[in-house]
Amino acid sequence: MAQTPHPVAKLNELTSGIDIATLTTIRADGTLHSCPMAVHAAEPDGAIWFLTGANTEKVEAVRSDHHVNLAYSDPATQRYVSVTGNCELVRDHVKAKELWRPHYNEWFPNGLNDPNLILLKIYVQDVEYWQGAESRMLRLTGFGPPPIAATI
Repeated sequence: MAQTPHPVAKLNELTSGIDIATLTTIRADGTLHSCPMAVHAAEPDGAIWFLTGANTEKVEAVRSDHHVNLAYSDPATQRYVSVTGNCELVRDHVKAKELWRPHYNEWFPNGLNDPNLILLKIYVQDVEYWQGAESRMLRLTGFGPPPIAATI
């Protein structure tokens, strides 16, 4: 019998090589807002992290509704992944340093000490994916209900 991979390992396999995900948030008026985000692999506990500016529309949306969606796509390999979860706003210098990439200086001129820098921590709740050979959406099971995300 084939061994089923751990859900986080499978999620990272599905999103490997995809550099940008589209993050969709829900504004206070109920409308959706989407923007591209530089991808980091999911951590062993299933959390997915992003760096962003504290004064952005997505952060304001998370303050009013913590539900988010991440859409990953790689048309060349027919891989499409949809991740639903809860987002928490976090200020953590150690984590930011771990995630930092040189090109982030474009958005944060003061680097890791930029007062506008904030982290998004997404607790994965549900994953669906499409791989060309399957010709249908599949659900990746094994993610529990996420904690209620706190905001700062």
